[in-house]
Amino acid sequence: MAATVIDGKAFAAKVRGQVAEHVDRLKSGHGITPGLAVVLVGSDPASEVYVRSKGKMTVEVGMKSFEHKLSADTSEKDLLDLIDKLNNDPEVHGILVQLPLPDHLDEDLVINSITPAKDVDGFHISNVGLLSTGQKSMVPCTPLGCLMMLRDHHGSISGMDAVVIGRSNIVGKPMAQLLLRDSATVTIAHSRTKDLPEVVRRADIVVAAVGRPEMVIGDWIKPGATVIDVGINRIERDGKTKLVGDADYESCAKVAGAITPVPGGVGPMTIACLLANTLTACCRANGLDEPEGLTA
Repeated sequence: MAATVIDGKAFAAKVRGQVAEHVDRLKSGHGITPGLAVVLVGSDPASEVYVRSKGKMTVEVGMKSFEHKLSADTSEKDLLDLIDKLNNDPEVHGILVQLPLPDHLDEDLVINSITPAKDVDGFHISNVGLLSTGQKSMVPCTPLGCLMMLRDHHGSISGMDAVVIGRSNIVGKPMAQLLLRDSATVTIAHSRTKDLPEVVRRADIVVAAVGRPEMVIGDWIKPGATVIDVGINRIERDGKTKLVGDADYESCAKVAGAITPVPGGVGPMTIACLLANTLTACCRANGLDEPEGLTA
């Protein structure tokens, strides 16, 4: 039996629709419009495309979009001064500094200069600590999107055995914290885990976020398990460049109960959750109820 395909593109569109409805209610009921500021330093082509997409979708859901494009040789002081200005701007509820930054800029310093309440990427050390101790925080967008899809597919993941392959600060670690918060039993594995295939075979939920193309194969998957593939890898095959995940889709889909494709799975959820986080930040800043179903 072929796995159910979890359509991230369709689910992300649904999430954006929910965000737009909440934004409309904020405008009509309270005279408040959420605002997202995105800062891009340099001219990395992939980052430029991503920033344009974020700005377009921000406007589509009725939010204010503030884009700041800085030259690659921008000084650390000038960047920190801009972030300080955005921290103190009441029209800006979310701040995102597009990564990676040029080598002469200290990413940790820059990220931690953002006010935690406006850190819609969820990377500030305060938000990392709050999430790890089960307190209210801003949550990284990609893990939040994965959690939303799991909740939508399973209803509840309480008591399920989950394996997260990958230990990055952006996906692996926060993903494990979110799964724990929803009462799953969680194992964090990685490329150096002994008997990794055997560890993965125990899992009802597999989150592949290790950064190795098609590393997870169908033989590793427990029959009926849900596979969430966070990987985005460009490979050359048959003379063409192809986008693949960290799981070998064809072999895994033959065994899994449900699986996210690449592309069209987790990817679209990241921007949708960025918008959801901005909405959440706006509600918190104004002492209003958080949007139900759009937070962790």
